[in-house]
Amino acid sequence: MEALTKKQGLPVVLSGPSGCGKGTIVSHLLSRYADRFALSVSATTRAPRVGEQDGVHYHFTDRASFEQAISEDRILEYTEYCGNYYGTPKSELDEKTARGYHVILEIEVEGARNVRRLCPEAVLIYVLPPDAKTLEARLRGRGTNSEEDILRRLETAKREILSLEEYDYVIVNEDNGAAVAAEEIVSIMQAEALRVTRNRIAVESFFAP
Repeated sequence: MEALTKKQGLPVVLSGPSGCGKGTIVSHLLSRYADRFALSVSATTRAPRVGEQDGVHYHFTDRASFEQAISEDRILEYTEYCGNYYGTPKSELDEKTARGYHVILEIEVEGARNVRRLCPEAVLIYVLPPDAKTLEARLRGRGTNSEEDILRRLETAKREILSLEEYDYVIVNEDNGAAVAAEEIVSIMQAEALRVTRNRIAVESFFAP
């Protein structure tokens, strides 16, 4: 498939249940289309771990600064986990989309709602596994989740799927199909870039002297 046309980039929200393969899909996008897709770097108030670099793995900040950013609507979406904040700075998207990158945010349904509220131009995509049995098999196949955690994740998936109509697109990630799913996302973004509402300047200037 040919490379995407260079234009203003867009935020791309990828949601889906744990085990649907979002991470593998993103890896395909970033390896094959690194000139057009970029991953959003989250901000956090937790301390850096050994080997982590500020601005690469996370934007590390303090709690007061993070809460001020929340109050000023400079954080698109955030959550608090184990006493620390994690969230997406709006500046992260503004800088990368201005350079023509479609910026990928791997976030859950509630975070996607906040992104849609603050960035109505964002494209929301939900990734599904082929079926519930496949999802359960993938979670069990990891060998790292307790039975209680697996059941919790499956229940969360059932609740999230009820919110599918809040998304613009849904793609199914078949077994060993992450590369195909990635190409589907490329096609989605090619179509989104051609929307009339995203090309008003070209339309309005057609008859300009």
